Order: sequence, then structure tokens, then C-alpha cells
Amino acid sequence: MAQDDPPEDPDKSTEWAELRTDLAEDRNIMALERTFAGWMRTAFAAIGIGLGFKAVFGAFDPPWLAKAIATMFILAGGWLAITAQRRACHTMDKLDAHQFEAVSTPNFRVLAYAVAAGSVILTAGLWILNNGNLAD
Repeated sequence: MAQDDPPEDPDKSTEWAELRTDLAEDRNIMALERTFAGWMRTAFAAIGIGLGFKAVFGAFDPPWLAKAIATMFILAGGWLAITAQRRACHTMDKLDAHQFEAVSTPNFRVLAYAVAAGSVILTAGLWILNNGNLAD
């Protein structure tokens, strides 16, 4: 392409190289945000699998086994959310946005900790409640 031909002026070549680097860093930030969203979808899927397992196999014998397997998936979803947040924030600290405004890291934290807290509360409810009443 014509824009990729090296310019006669070496300073212009340096400007183009810097612009391309800046745009690549912006693309990395957008990829980071998509990756974080993917991890959050995986966390919600794990929580959903745990709920589904408990709903489908609630009459399991022994009854604690269905709860234990559901708990494993639900807590794994909360752990995934926290892990994704830590990785996203760590990577975001290394990058600088140039042409667009990136998502702030507190937004990553709020979402991740809300999902983790929700998974802990859901797990507590799973073990404490029995058909809408407190367990015996």
C-alpha cells in the first residue's frame, strides 16, 4: 500500500512507526477487555452449571453430594472472576491508551468482586436453605 512505502524524510518514518506502535497498544487494550469479558462469561457459566447441577440432581443420594458438586462449580466461578480481574489489572497497568479511552481498572474490580461475593452468597444459601426454609 502507498501508506506503507517508506517516506523520504526519516523523521516522518519515525512518526509512522510511533503511530503504529501506539495503535498496536490500543488494540492490545481492546483485546484485554475482550479477554476479561470472556473470563467473566466463563465464570457465569461455571456458576450456572453449579445451579443447574443442583436443580437437576437435587434428589441425589446422599443429598450432600449434589450440593458439594454444585458448590465446586459455583466457587470456581467466583475464583475465575477474581483471577481474571487480577490478570486484567496487572496487564492494564503496563499499557497506555492513545487513541481511545480504556475501561478503568476499578470497573474490572467491581464486577469481579460482585461475582465472587454472589457466588459465596449463593453457596451459603445452597447449604443453609432447604426448600426455601432454613435447613434442619
